Amino acid sequence: MKKQIVLPGIAFTETPRPTDAAVDTVDAEDRAEGASPQAEAIKETGQADGWPPMADMLHSLFVFEPTTPEPAPITVLGLGCGCARGPAALAPEQHALLEAADVLCGGKELLAAFEAQDGQSGLKARLLPLTLPLEPLLSRLSQMRAAGERVLLLADGDPLFFGIGATLVRQLGAEAVRLIPAVSSLQQACARLALPWHKVVCLSLHGRDDLGPLNAAVAKGAPLCILTDARMTPDVLARHLLDRGVDWFTAHIFERMGAPDEIRHQLSLAEAACHTFGPACTLLLIPGELPRRPHLGLDAEELAVEGKLISKKPVRAAALSLLRLGPRHVVWDIGAGSGAVALEAAVLAHEGRVVAVERSAGRAMSIQENRRRFGAAILDVCLGQAPECLPSLPDPQRVFIGGGLSGEDAEDILGHVCHRLPPGGRLVASCVLLDTFCLCRRFLEGLDWPLEIMQIQASEARELAGDLHLAALNPVFLLAAQKPASGGK
Repeated sequence: MKKQIVLPGIAFTETPRPTDAAVDTVDAEDRAEGASPQAEAIKETGQADGWPPMADMLHSLFVFEPTTPEPAPITVLGLGCGCARGPAALAPEQHALLEAADVLCGGKELLAAFEAQDGQSGLKARLLPLTLPLEPLLSRLSQMRAAGERVLLLADGDPLFFGIGATLVRQLGAEAVRLIPAVSSLQQACARLALPWHKVVCLSLHGRDDLGPLNAAVAKGAPLCILTDARMTPDVLARHLLDRGVDWFTAHIFERMGAPDEIRHQLSLAEAACHTFGPACTLLLIPGELPRRPHLGLDAEELAVEGKLISKKPVRAAALSLLRLGPRHVVWDIGAGSGAVALEAAVLAHEGRVVAVERSAGRAMSIQENRRRFGAAILDVCLGQAPECLPSLPDPQRVFIGGGLSGEDAEDILGHVCHRLPPGGRLVASCVLLDTFCLCRRFLEGLDWPLEIMQIQASEARELAGDLHLAALNPVFLLAAQKPASGGK
């Protein structure tokens, strides 16, 4: 919700602080090497234009209303990665933009080439470093544009490819931004491999810790382009994928792409895991075979199972149908045992995340082995005792409880799960013991949640006297409840 605020002489709009990571908008060299001394001075002392020090400014974003008719849009000029920088390297059309600019903004490495010319080649534009947090900087750019100044912002490659362009358009509006792209790092890398880049799934791990999008993408059977940083380097990502059984990619890694000292690697994931790479690489993962995946109806013989702790296939099938899984759901499997339900849930929630919670270290290791066998990268394993380990997990949309409800913590587990589920979220509990069934039913009915109860009593064909007979499996109760929009009691 935008809020109009009017102060003497200034009209502007206050917008909420963006929730997505802003780090994609800063040049890769700034991420790798930190802010420039000039940027640090700005944070400490502020500017001569009357703005307070950035360290003291609110992180809310103020979008200023123009005070001049038809102000020029902020121009975002993409420069080729690894190409020569500075006024002399610009094409005539680009140089005309520089000559017309009142303010030149960009990362410290980009500005350095222009700063050396300042005062010597007639460059009139003031230099403004691109720094984090972005909100104060975007507010200043908005104020400059509203006052009639022409702002030229320099970026590497295509500003709309995980760059500053998307952030400017989202925060200031499309009418306030003019975008002039150069060739992106994705296009350059694909050109070196003669790979059609419209088929590539693109991800950025600049300044990000969430590997969920990568885990989901590896099962698509498509090439992946990943922008890395000094923490999420290609070797770190290779080790992460191998740990989850993902071994069907060849890694093409470009360091300092486009520069005279560019380094290119072609490695298996196992080889890449043993190398050391610099910051801000472009990583292309090319599948050499179809990805492995779990499937519905897993047999016990396919899995590492400790102590025969595996749910029967009819129970799994019914439980998954009651969960009503969507492709992007976050799913908890509490008391996961061998992880069979979690693995089959990963088939249905293939773009989401599945967390198998298990208190036994031996069984947790079995789940990790089963994840590796099937390359189920979206499956996380949490070794811990519920409910103590649950607060650290991501909020779920679906929860299956296959074990742990026969102990004294049963109501605490149910209470935590029901609290964390959003309206519309679903819980399915599997109960073998009558006392456990009665406890779950009483708890869920006490919440006034819509409740379904199902008993699964199946039989399996087994050999007997040269023929077959049907041997009954233990009956299992399934209780399915959905959190109402009001949240219940």
